[in-house]
Amino acid sequence: MENLVFSLNATLPIFLMMTLGNVFRRLGIIDEKAAAFMNKFVFKVALPVLLFSDLADQDFVGTWNPGFVFFCFSTTIISIFFIWILAKVFVKTPSRRGEFLQGSYRSSAALLGLAFIRSIYGDSSSGMAPLMILGSVPLYNIFAVIILTLSAPDTEGDEGDLADKNQLIKKTIIGIAKNPIIIGIVAGLLWSVCEFPIPRIMGTVVGDIGALATPLGLMSMGATFEYKKALQNVKPALVASFIKLFLLVMIFMPIAVHLGFAGEQIVAILVMLGSATTVSCYIMAKNMGHEGTLSSSIIMITTFGCSFSLTFWLFVLRTLGVI
Repeated sequence: MENLVFSLNATLPIFLMMTLGNVFRRLGIIDEKAAAFMNKFVFKVALPVLLFSDLADQDFVGTWNPGFVFFCFSTTIISIFFIWILAKVFVKTPSRRGEFLQGSYRSSAALLGLAFIRSIYGDSSSGMAPLMILGSVPLYNIFAVIILTLSAPDTEGDEGDLADKNQLIKKTIIGIAKNPIIIGIVAGLLWSVCEFPIPRIMGTVVGDIGALATPLGLMSMGATFEYKKALQNVKPALVASFIKLFLLVMIFMPIAVHLGFAGEQIVAILVMLGSATTVSCYIMAKNMGHEGTLSSSIIMITTFGCSFSLTFWLFVLRTLGVI
């Protein structure tokens, strides 16, 4: 019972914040424009600032863990190729395989990763979430561009469409290098390496802005949740959701435990493997010529389902004494 209460205390506040966002949307307090603004603010400002502050205060030598980063990096690559094989089995329509694939591996690692670790460890977290993000998120974006390009509906030789697609690929790759989340992590690591002090005024401002990331991000996710869309393409969406919330954790978590990862490292790995699919899957799919319905269905199902699946996994890991 103690382990169950521990797990519920970590997951229920996050689920309730998302539920509040959905309730506020239905009451007209948060509309579509407001949710879009909140998402944009969290992605470009609050979350990078929070990641920066998490790392800037850390001792770089104590924080940097090459084995942990390499595990996140290699696990992400293996997961992608493993799901690529499954996509050929479960999705008969080639143009939908890209949406199925990226929806099965791309976690909302930055937002939910920080939310869960802070929910469990509070402000005493040791910086594992940013390192997990550094080892996985760049790969998420790079492979998404490749996958969606290879699986995009045929352009029938339209040179104009092909030129537009090439331009979009180039723009997306540049966007990866300019990703605010990656910039926040790199800036925090450099600040820590150089051992710059954080003035009190700056620390207060940075702390206040970073504190907005979790509540605003979770409420905006809840505000954009539409139950009816989850019913479309339900079979492949359910398979992708099972892969996202359960199968990857079942495969790679025992390996992580065997390698000696524990505590906050395990929680970060759990979020990387088994959290909800990021909403950027839908945005990228639409921008690269895909229908987007399957992506939105996977996002809806995993967003709702991860509140229960993560509670289950936390309970199991807590019972086994891993966290």
